[in-house]
Amino acid sequence: MTLPMADIGFLEKTITMLRPVLPRRFRGDVPVVPVVRLTGVIGFSTPLRPGLTLSSVAKQLDRAFAWPRARAVALSINSPGGSAVQSHLVFQRIRQLSAEKKLPVIAFVEDVAASGGYMIACAADEIVADPSSIVGSIGVIGATFGFDKLIEKIGVERRIYTSGLNKAMLDPFLPENPEHVARLKAIQQDIHTSFIDLVKSRRGAKLNGADGDLFSGEYWAARKGIAFGLVDRIGDLRSTQRERYGDKVETPLVAVSRSLFGRTAPGVSSGIGNLLDRPALTDELISSLEARALWARFGL
Repeated sequence: MTLPMADIGFLEKTITMLRPVLPRRFRGDVPVVPVVRLTGVIGFSTPLRPGLTLSSVAKQLDRAFAWPRARAVALSINSPGGSAVQSHLVFQRIRQLSAEKKLPVIAFVEDVAASGGYMIACAADEIVADPSSIVGSIGVIGATFGFDKLIEKIGVERRIYTSGLNKAMLDPFLPENPEHVARLKAIQQDIHTSFIDLVKSRRGAKLNGADGDLFSGEYWAARKGIAFGLVDRIGDLRSTQRERYGDKVETPLVAVSRSLFGRTAPGVSSGIGNLLDRPALTDELISSLEARALWARFGL
């Protein structure tokens, strides 16, 4: 049904009259840029420490891109990387929502956006960083330990039974096999190539440097990142948004959904049973050490 012009004029006058007394969130003249925080190691999950995964941020992203009168969506990123798969899934979801809602995306780097964290930053149309932010580390890493000499020294014999010639590949209790290492490196090279292609597709002509430098796995502070074309400008979220959309711009934080009992959702149970479960606590300790090692690579 089409309203008569007289009714449309009356509605416009009414809205104009009421606008000064309406709460700011209901006023159409106030620009809004919702903010989604993407923080932590990507993909590492334990009962007490949910990791940064697509399932943990999907609802926040959906809410941000559906925000009424949003002019753009801001990503506040602070991650040393982690799972290549989860990094790419989050990247894809941001690009899909941006295309569907026709909203630009701006990434703001805090301490670090490295490896998978930088992959997620590439989902933005613009990357803004603090002068001391760390960016880059466009590479693939895998690490383990070798215990074969230790168990031999203490008189332990490793017995392993498989169906499949390479099922026990890279077992840390067996001597290192060069053929197995070569297979792992081939897989890493495939993943690295996909990462490079993604960065090139998103940063395009902005990139300024030889592939051997940009994609060596090295990382840099933000100003060097600008020189390489990995970062667009120096700045922070509040100042950049006020400069772009005016002093009245609102930047609401799209918070993690929580259940009735305060747990983040979705997530895994962290009840008393899990707290007293020794294997769970052991897993938590190991995961914490691994996460700490990832942050420590960047001096954090």
